[in-house]
Amino acid sequence: MDFGIYVHWPFCVSKCPYCDFNSHVRETVDQDRWRSALLAETGYWRERIGQQPVRSIFFGGGTPSLMPPATVAALIAEIDAQFGLADDVEITLEANPSTVEAGRFQDFRAAGINRLSLGVQSFDDEALRFLGRAHDADTALAAIATARQTFERFSFDLIYALPDQTGAAWRQQLERAIDLSRGHLSLYQLTIEPNTGFAGAVRRRAFQPMDDDRAADLFDLTQRVCDAAGIPAYETSNHAVPGQESRHNLIYWQYGSWIGIGPGAHGRPVMPDGRRHATANVKKPERWLTQVETNRQGLDEDRSVPAAEQAEEALMMGLRLSRGIDQARFRHRTGTALSDLLDPTAVEGLARAELIVSDGDGIQVRPEGRLLLNSITGQLLDGARGR
Repeated sequence: MDFGIYVHWPFCVSKCPYCDFNSHVRETVDQDRWRSALLAETGYWRERIGQQPVRSIFFGGGTPSLMPPATVAALIAEIDAQFGLADDVEITLEANPSTVEAGRFQDFRAAGINRLSLGVQSFDDEALRFLGRAHDADTALAAIATARQTFERFSFDLIYALPDQTGAAWRQQLERAIDLSRGHLSLYQLTIEPNTGFAGAVRRRAFQPMDDDRAADLFDLTQRVCDAAGIPAYETSNHAVPGQESRHNLIYWQYGSWIGIGPGAHGRPVMPDGRRHATANVKKPERWLTQVETNRQGLDEDRSVPAAEQAEEALMMGLRLSRGIDQARFRHRTGTALSDLLDPTAVEGLARAELIVSDGDGIQVRPEGRLLLNSITGQLLDGARGR
């Protein structure tokens, strides 16, 4: 089973109004204390789950490109010393396309990063201002050029379905992104998450989100343009040339094993006794830091996951993949057969409606059903829960 490590750096220069991640703005950060704490939590997990090759490391946030490259290098070295790195390990770092951060790309590569994920979000200055981004389109383009020169593998994010965005405007953005990409794009529809700046703005009627029908049209346009360009969706919001998929995210979606390091980080590690645990760290950075300095771990939740919950989690994750769920892999990962989990009446009805494909090998959501994924998952599970 593939094993990965997620490292969360919680600090940002500013808080974007659409963001509901565990991110915080601080005037100063004690870099030495944070480096020591992240290293200590890495050692704690080595003692708990034993040595096993790490297939992927993902530095997320927050804005992990605000970390000193020396801290990134120290963490990679410690993970290698504690667990061992797979020969083809993927080590991704999220970055903003600011001039300062782009100027450090070479240092991050020297530290061991071999894949970059850029938070571009748009090539339109007005859209970037609306999204609260600190960069403009020219800065984003310059950062992409620097990433292309520095990393063999990189990706960048775009957000679409902004208020009043037209299909023609989004197509132009998308085609430009495909031309600039190196085989991977993350394309997210704008969603209004609770407790964000945008949620408050919508309540105040500062703007009206795009309606669902228009957003669905843009989703369909995205699929058509990307498919034609040879960069199809391999997951609901992620597109890649075959072979360029994010290995780290595939660990999540295929229900592999991973640990989370840093404040607010979640994990689903498979323990030495074969049981899978659900873990979540304390969110507040200062509380996490103090707890790790005292106990070498920042856990807020740590529990064994019952078999039924594992099966439901694996289903919800796996149905996001365009390839769907392989029945044999699912049973191996969860100990549950798909036929024991799913409501056969719902399976038959959804297949008849041409929203899913289900056979002896597994189950897959058809392109027509991707926007209805939550509803489809609920229907597949609800009847089975009542049995």
